[in-house]
Amino acid sequence: MNAPLAPPRPVRIVGVGSCLGAPIFGPAAGPRVLRDGGFEQRLRRVGIPATWQTLMEPSAPKPPFPPMRERMVGVGALLNDLADEVAAIHDTGAIPLVLGGDHVIGAGTWRGVARSLAPRGTLGLLWIDAHLDAHTPATTHSGNIHGMPIAALLGVGAEEMTDIAGPNLDPAKLVYIGVRSWEPEEKAFLESRGVKIFYMPEVRARGLAAVLDEAVAIVRDGTAGFGVSVDLDAMDCARLPATTCLVPDGLDPQDLADALHRLRSCDDLAALEIVEYVPERDRHGDGARWVAEFAAAALGPTTARLRAQEARHGAHNYAPLPVVFSRGEGAWLWDVEGRRYLDMMSAYSAVSFGHSHPRLVRALTEQAGRLALTSRAYSNDRLPQMLERLTASLGYDRALPVNTGLEAVETALKAARKWAYTVKGVPADQAEIIVCDGNFHGRSTTIVGFSSEDQYRDGFGPFTPGFRRIPFGDADALAAALTPHTAAFLFEPIQGEGGIRIPPAGWLARCADLCRQANVLLIADEVQTGLGRTGRLLACEHEGVRPDGVILGKALGGGLLPVAAFVADDAVMQVFQPGDHGSTFGGNPLSSAVADEALALLADEHLAERAATLGARFLARLQRIANPLIREVRGRGLLIGLELDTRRVNARLAAEWLLARGLMTKDTHDSVLRFAPPLIVAEADLDWAGDVVEEALADLARRITGSTP
Repeated sequence: MNAPLAPPRPVRIVGVGSCLGAPIFGPAAGPRVLRDGGFEQRLRRVGIPATWQTLMEPSAPKPPFPPMRERMVGVGALLNDLADEVAAIHDTGAIPLVLGGDHVIGAGTWRGVARSLAPRGTLGLLWIDAHLDAHTPATTHSGNIHGMPIAALLGVGAEEMTDIAGPNLDPAKLVYIGVRSWEPEEKAFLESRGVKIFYMPEVRARGLAAVLDEAVAIVRDGTAGFGVSVDLDAMDCARLPATTCLVPDGLDPQDLADALHRLRSCDDLAALEIVEYVPERDRHGDGARWVAEFAAAALGPTTARLRAQEARHGAHNYAPLPVVFSRGEGAWLWDVEGRRYLDMMSAYSAVSFGHSHPRLVRALTEQAGRLALTSRAYSNDRLPQMLERLTASLGYDRALPVNTGLEAVETALKAARKWAYTVKGVPADQAEIIVCDGNFHGRSTTIVGFSSEDQYRDGFGPFTPGFRRIPFGDADALAAALTPHTAAFLFEPIQGEGGIRIPPAGWLARCADLCRQANVLLIADEVQTGLGRTGRLLACEHEGVRPDGVILGKALGGGLLPVAAFVADDAVMQVFQPGDHGSTFGGNPLSSAVADEALALLADEHLAERAATLGARFLARLQRIANPLIREVRGRGLLIGLELDTRRVNARLAAEWLLARGLMTKDTHDSVLRFAPPLIVAEADLDWAGDVVEEALADLARRITGSTP
């Protein structure tokens, strides 16, 4: 019943500003505050074709509340009007999104939806609430009408609530989630009718996602459509206090938002209702944000639709794996259908500190509210602090900040050439830079010109001269290539994109000696390996080598911003004069604040040491896997490559096999799976990842070879 590529159904928002059934007056203001706060625009920004259709605001009773009998008259009129409005919206093929008000409005919302569905079948209903809401005027303890909508929807209670046009609910297709407060009469009433109830202890034990999956299966089975009603008091009031009834120990709103993403691909989702938002209790606006988050989670575009949209409007310079992510936290990511994945890529080390690390987010938001950009035509108060911390951390005199690793590589190339002419004395325009086969330093025209990857060069010439390639890991080849015109040797201490290729022991130390003897700059591209990734601050430290220049990027931006730098001593950096090189955004106060905090975080949490310990453990775990598809497992720290036998399987297929099991990695050169999780990843999560890799590749081997590893 899924239609992932169907045109998105329009969403029509109905606000019902009612407190006729509630014990307080606050929820009556909720829909208007949401509307005036740009609720419709929030949904549209995430691709939901939403329109605010109407705001129903019945006359509110003045304190003290009149007797229940008098309020029932007003409630009946409101529910009939709401049912007519919702049925009319649903009849057009749109999705009604009803925002309350107190929960008594549910008796109108769902009777109207059921009426519209009746020619095709029955309505299933998922009720997410702290309470059972199944009282009648005869059983209520409090006299609050908002505790009566479910009984009315089942055909029991005051006629003002039961006589609304439309069929009663089928109790076998009614499911509760999150219940933790009720009276005995309600429970007995629902149990006698066979209603399924997931109480909070079961939700905690099994996890909300698993419970929601089971609940949705029940309400979809044999029905013409289903609806979801969310009462905000289902949330833990410590996390979301902007609701009518403050009940502790409820659902985590983030867990609910993640779980509601599962509804996106359900083309039989008939309507969504969110009620009991109380603005006067929403001191910081978190309640309004969560209401929008819940609606966007359930009603947003599917993976297939978003991928099709990207393919239609974007250049085809990437072939991403079949997933669309919407949220990240720590070492985990969630896709737009609510599935969770362990991030074993870290955006090529850019997310070394995990997704949305609180310290980095705080540094970003505080600085963004103060000053983000001036350009380097002026100084700012954050860049000096970052430069001092960066140079002190690495032990160099100076750093030149730019935005991306590619820019930092280009900066290093310019520095090396000018140094060759002004310091070494190489004749003008004759400087050479030696690079390695299998290198990946970026994709600018200059850089791809010295790549050994045919695709990177195809169609982009003519290329900049002055580069010579030698085999990676071959010191004798370097010795043979050095000439009086050689300015620099540019290398990666571990070739990441080249397949997690680790050079022979002693190679780098000998290269350093050769360059020193020939008066050639040794420049390390540590964009992917730097800042703790391999178990040392810099990967060059594994051989005790201190390059003349270091290129940094990726992790320096904390996974939040593009930040990069070329770091060197005065002997190299002195070649730059004002106007020689620049970047409008390079060294801006916003990126400087984030990079400064990232460097502090790296030291405070001993992440390089952590990468060394966890990396050795995970590497050993992968190396223990006996599987005919695996040729080799190699790595250093938390940068590990698993090479596959390409005669039997392509690494892209293996990556998709792992992705389907919640493990996110990436193929490199068709033959290697890359494992480079955030440095903050939990040991238990890595253990789980090892099990997933073993099980997934065993399954793949059975399918390919027909035998069990």
